Amino acid sequence: MNQNLIIIGAGGHGKVAADIAMKMKKWDRISFLDDNVSKKEALGIPIIDTITNWPEYEQQCDFFVAIGNNTIRKNIMTQLEGNKASIATLIHPSAIIGEQVLIEYGTVVMAGSVINSCTKIAKGCIINTSSSIDHDNNIGEYVHISPGVHIAGNVNIGALSWLGIGSTVINDVEIASNCTIGAGAVVINTINEQGTYLGIPAVLHKK
Repeated sequence: MNQNLIIIGAGGHGKVAADIAMKMKKWDRISFLDDNVSKKEALGIPIIDTITNWPEYEQQCDFFVAIGNNTIRKNIMTQLEGNKASIATLIHPSAIIGEQVLIEYGTVVMAGSVINSCTKIAKGCIINTSSSIDHDNNIGEYVHISPGVHIAGNVNIGALSWLGIGSTVINDVEIASNCTIGAGAVVINTINEQGTYLGIPAVLHKK
């Protein structure tokens, strides 16, 4: 681990990530990269350069990609991985993490979240505020779990899927990759087809 952390993206998600990083007290200095050249700081933390210039800092910093869009986050992390950059994991001190939980690099676990035993969270995920993920789940790469989402046990969620705020997933189901589950939706059946799912119970709205 380096003494410096650079957070890529200084929007709302970036500010929350920075707040978590500060509370973790692992880095002496935190900075942002952002492509909005009119912004000079966020949360009192300096924006030191644009995102495209990240290679200039790779030898001296850990990185965290704080971009809410799953595909953009994946693309930037893939570039970092290609250069063997050091990618941080951010876990809020108030999060509750069970035994034998695996959380891969580039993932953020936000305040009030609960991840129960024997669950695997792949790289580049967002586990947002006050969400709960129960036992024996597999959350794929670059998944976004929004605030207040509740996922029961033995659930598999495919890469790049996004579960909207307040949605619920019952136990023993799967959600395919590249799916969007709408806000407040309730998933009670396995979803095998990519698309957007809305309602109670959640049904395919748009492929």
